[in-house]
Amino acid sequence: MKAATLFDYAGYAGEVICGVDEAGRGPLAGPVFAAAVILDPAKPIAGLRDSKKLSPARRDELALIIQRDALAWSIAQCSAAEIDALNILQATMLAMRRAIEGLSVVPTLALIDGNRCPVTTVRTEAIVKGDDKVIEISAASILAKTARDALLVEMHTRYPQYAFDQHKGYPTALHLARLREHGITPEHRRSYAPVRELLNEATP
Repeated sequence: MKAATLFDYAGYAGEVICGVDEAGRGPLAGPVFAAAVILDPAKPIAGLRDSKKLSPARRDELALIIQRDALAWSIAQCSAAEIDALNILQATMLAMRRAIEGLSVVPTLALIDGNRCPVTTVRTEAIVKGDDKVIEISAASILAKTARDALLVEMHTRYPQYAFDQHKGYPTALHLARLREHGITPEHRRSYAPVRELLNEATP
């Protein structure tokens, strides 16, 4: 697999860069996660790339290496209730801000995957498709994804009838069928259309 080496670091000498990415904007249930990572130049990590392009086993393996070898890392989240109160974009920005502010090392620059940046005291720059261009964002992508997947597996133990361990909260045919059969849980995002429609149907 090709590492994410397309970003030109030439103009960023002297910066303490953290990469920031999210996981879980699309699902109907569970929190949205964000991670921030500052890599250690003395401990390069091979194979970093967009988490969606890695197998679950490889993501888990890399997550442990990132947590061991990075200069600093932080994982944060916004709950389903916060998503409903704020909307998913603002909740994602808040999770990203929490991740940045949770770092044990203060970065001078946060490179954010996508085209929007959270409001934070750290200088930010948005990088479209950054999760496959910037290794720090790739690392954040991996931590956010593995942390969210682990939580959804834990949610499955509390709500086994919904099969969260299989669909991770995404609006698959299986998830929608289980929603119709069993109704919603406290972990479901009531502002999302499929959930909202079920709630409306249940209202006399």
